[in-house]
Amino acid sequence: MVIKLMSVKSYILSLLLSLIILPVLAEQRIIVSPTLPNTYRSIQLAINSIASNNNSTVVIEIKNGIYKEKIFLKKSHIIFRGESREGTIIEQTIARDEWRCSNPSDWGVATINIDSCADIQFENLTVINSYGKQNLGDKTINCATDSTGKKLIRSNSHQMAFRSFAATKLQFKHCRFVAYGGDTMSPWNTNDGMFYFKDCIMEGGVDLFCPRGWSFAENCLFIANTGPAIIWHDGSVHESSKTVLKNCRFEGYDGFKLGRYHRDAQFYLINCSFAANMANEDIYLVPTNNTIVWGRRVYYYNCKKDGQQYTWYTNNINISKEAISPNGINTDWVFEHKWDLLIN
Repeated sequence: MVIKLMSVKSYILSLLLSLIILPVLAEQRIIVSPTLPNTYRSIQLAINSIASNNNSTVVIEIKNGIYKEKIFLKKSHIIFRGESREGTIIEQTIARDEWRCSNPSDWGVATINIDSCADIQFENLTVINSYGKQNLGDKTINCATDSTGKKLIRSNSHQMAFRSFAATKLQFKHCRFVAYGGDTMSPWNTNDGMFYFKDCIMEGGVDLFCPRGWSFAENCLFIANTGPAIIWHDGSVHESSKTVLKNCRFEGYDGFKLGRYHRDAQFYLINCSFAANMANEDIYLVPTNNTIVWGRRVYYYNCKKDGQQYTWYTNNINISKEAISPNGINTDWVFEHKWDLLIN
């Protein structure tokens, strides 16, 4: 009887262990390194090694180094895990306007380009578009797509470090995204795009953080080097789409402005702080031919500006149509329970 009881216990224990171990064993790992033997030398080669119809998690471990490459991704369920944010650097030099003179679409305008995929995660790495740093002045180039045959390329024009198209469920943790012009971080998918940011640094020019769809950023730092505004949002397809910034910090050059929009947008800023040299100006509507269907939707709670307090960011989330309390503003609420997001 004792033997049978022990056998049952052993069986149950082995079953439980298998449930824990099997998912771990099923997780494929690929290593990218500039120097280690038997590893991929480029991130793109590592991506290319993954099956197009991949449906299980693949971890691409990226060792410290500067990877001078442009990334294209159309595969799902991948984690890009850098060795360290300071040491794992992906860098390219691209001006969007120049790219479009010889290419028919935006596919390729960023250092990292993502389309037609889901469940992608980036951790502990830095992504840079260095065009504005390497090209300090404006220049005019031949441009077949322009009616004049020429195009003025400005040093602070659109320069994406990250650009996504029909992609959703994208996570960014402890990452840094840098550009020296506009639209540094551009996750664009107004239909079903869901984007989560934690402990990230984003730096650039106008609309350096410009999600379309649903986004949630917490404990992030935004730094404006140029441009009239840091944040922008496009929520023009679904009334419930929104961008939430919680426990975030905003810094920049003297007189930088917080945000703007020229499409239907919805902003929630919760427990955010603003540098003393930020302009005394609310998120504003840019003159536009677009019809703003749902009106002005800019909401604040417990936000502070260093050394002074302004009235335009007084607590006002009570006037939101969704009548949400500050404690209820979390990822489940933002993503409408459509994303089983595990946060660590």
